[in-house]
Amino acid sequence: MGGRLTRVFRTFNVESRARREISKEKPTPAPRHPTSRLDELAGHPEVQEEIYRRDDRLLTFLKDVYVESRDPPVRVKDGGGEYLPCKQEEKRLTKLGHLGDLDVKKVPKGKISIVEALTLLNNHKLHPQIWTAEKIAVEYSLELKEVNSLLEFFIPFAVQEFPKETKKAIKPT
Repeated sequence: MGGRLTRVFRTFNVESRARREISKEKPTPAPRHPTSRLDELAGHPEVQEEIYRRDDRLLTFLKDVYVESRDPPVRVKDGGGEYLPCKQEEKRLTKLGHLGDLDVKKVPKGKISIVEALTLLNNHKLHPQIWTAEKIAVEYSLELKEVNSLLEFFIPFAVQEFPKETKKAIKPT
């Protein structure tokens, strides 16, 4: 409703309002700043003569000036290769993935994808004798110290269902 009302006021008597604005007398422009009148002064012969007159005193000062310029020695910044890759990072193919094209295909050595992390944590949880820290480090190209930290501090989720012991539980309807 509000849009219709504003549209009515906006389009009301548009042509006559436009004619009224067009027929108004244009405002007179503001006076120009005196520096913009240099073009008028350039036409006078006295000014032109002053511009092109040769001043010997100033020329002798200019001839006495001697500028000697040397480039500073070029210093090579040793940033430790922050900006330029010094060598190509080694990558390995990921072990598995269920999402096809959305999965990460290559992972740098020393790192693992999320799917691989969850898989190796679950394998270690289910079969700790088979999936030892040493085997995981070799299988996924990781350092043994990092694998031990991973197995110690990260625990995969486990779904636990508690048996219904009471008969007073709410029955689904």
